[in-house]
Amino acid sequence: MDPVPHLSRSVAGKVALVTGAASGMGRATAHVFAREGAKVAVTDLRAEDAGAVAAEIRAEGGEARAWALDVGNAGVIARVVPEIAHHFGGLDFVINNAGVAGFRKIDDPEYDALWARQFPILLEAHPRIVRAALPYLRKSSSPRIVNIASTEALGATAMDSIYAAAKAGVTGLTRALAVELGREGITVNCICPGPIRTGMTEAIPDEHKTIFAKRRTALGRYGDPVEVAHITLSLCLPAATYITGVTIPVDGGLMARNA
Repeated sequence: MDPVPHLSRSVAGKVALVTGAASGMGRATAHVFAREGAKVAVTDLRAEDAGAVAAEIRAEGGEARAWALDVGNAGVIARVVPEIAHHFGGLDFVINNAGVAGFRKIDDPEYDALWARQFPILLEAHPRIVRAALPYLRKSSSPRIVNIASTEALGATAMDSIYAAAKAGVTGLTRALAVELGREGITVNCICPGPIRTGMTEAIPDEHKTIFAKRRTALGRYGDPVEVAHITLSLCLPAATYITGVTIPVDGGLMARNA
């Protein structure tokens, strides 16, 4: 029999760009990658917020640097992504995590305005960041793109049509880019987090979180951001060479449960 080939499960020395990394799943992702030896570009809207997370990582012995990155601004993306690659000497992983939330009824007078504010962040940013990163990803030995969507892309909530539409767009974009970039060895995958304890869900009372999770999820609880981060890490492993174009719910069994 042929010998079983060795595929590396180490991201040590790789460079990861994480958007929306100042809190929640982005912060957890930055920490998890740094703990595994990756060099992390911590990006967020405010430089001081990103800087605080980069400082946390360095205090733990990891390597990280912060950048202010408004993912809703195409010009800023075109400037900052090359800066990151030049600083670290390359770019291996792009994790499109940044997001915003906001509920509106379809007939709300402010619906169009909220759509115009949210779509550049929730959807339009992803291809812009990918385009800016492609010259560097093409030089990587294990180029990975992971888009963070939401279970709202798979089953929606009332008054959340803007967010749901954008996140469904992310899943479609993921499949299309996986097909387009696959022959170059660039994998593109998507994670759909379910009920996770982040800033977006902070305003929900714990009692209501517990009721919802017990009623709707198989595990009966909300998830922690670090649980999502570890799935992101798994998709970026050098050994993860034959998985691309997929959407993975990380939702405690939310989508698996009928009632």
